[in-house]
Amino acid sequence: MADIKYYIRRLRGINLDHLKEAVNAVHERTGKNKAVIFLDMLGCQLKYGAGYYDYLIFGFADLTAAQRATFVTRTLSRKLNVFLNDEKYTDLFDDKAKFNKLFAKYIRRKWLVLAESTKEQVLDFVRGKDEVFVKILDGECSHGCERIHMKDWPDPEALYEHIQKGGFGLLEDVVDQHPDTERLHPGSVNCLRIITLLDDDGEPHCLYVVQKMGLGDSFVDCNCLYAPVDPQTGKIKFPAHSGNTPLGIVYEEQPDTHVKLVGYQLPFVPEAVAMCLEAARVVPQVRYVGWDVAVSKDGPEFVEGNTYCAHDFWQLPPHTPEKIGKLPEFQKYAKGFKR
Repeated sequence: MADIKYYIRRLRGINLDHLKEAVNAVHERTGKNKAVIFLDMLGCQLKYGAGYYDYLIFGFADLTAAQRATFVTRTLSRKLNVFLNDEKYTDLFDDKAKFNKLFAKYIRRKWLVLAESTKEQVLDFVRGKDEVFVKILDGECSHGCERIHMKDWPDPEALYEHIQKGGFGLLEDVVDQHPDTERLHPGSVNCLRIITLLDDDGEPHCLYVVQKMGLGDSFVDCNCLYAPVDPQTGKIKFPAHSGNTPLGIVYEEQPDTHVKLVGYQLPFVPEAVAMCLEAARVVPQVRYVGWDVAVSKDGPEFVEGNTYCAHDFWQLPPHTPEKIGKLPEFQKYAKGFKR
């Protein structure tokens, strides 16, 4: 019944203009007949749970049935999250204050929970700093996150009032990034996204590592650029992909800093992976986590943990030359999961 309701919501939520755009984009890339593409999209929705967005970004038009069946589509992503993560425990990750407290040993920067702090403590925290971050407690994809430059707030009272009115829940120092990470895009905190999964015996596994990086004047790395990373060597494996995934734009170099990406050596990647694998055991009821890891000069530290991981950026055509998605790996470690 839950799946039926979910499909009904999906159908009701279809944006016909976006559907038309997706059909046109596939037609332009493949030259296939639009009617054939549309009918194939409908078939893939029924058989694989792949909507028109999945069909476009994963290049389903050029895949065999066997290859299509290996991809974690939007529908399967939802099922995996429900199957692997007990919602009674996900608030430990979704609430940024709870996350920082629970994983404090893995966080190097200083931070303050605003609801538990006096005005004097807040002003003392920001005093003498060039910049700080304020965040709402349940924000996602940088929503409700603000990088405050102290030079813009010469009046401490006005700054405190701004923080109070903004509904922020957390005050943090800005990560002092490692120079090799900073070099990718100096204007943003460029995190590693490391995805871990606890198998049926409670053993943690690293499914994927990607380097995110800012673009243009962004001060965060969300929805900008990302490139897959070898978890053992710490080197970038493939060109970066645009965070605006349907565009299919690939970058051999970071367009702002012109850093050549493939083969670029990132710092502390094996240490970051080891940290995530260790932390994955802390809440065994939440088996599937996407960790955002910043890297400072002293090593890796957590920024946040995501219990609902985006399913798209680690299965894109430029990063899957073998044309195989991630579903077989999930099924290897979570044997009870059914499509």
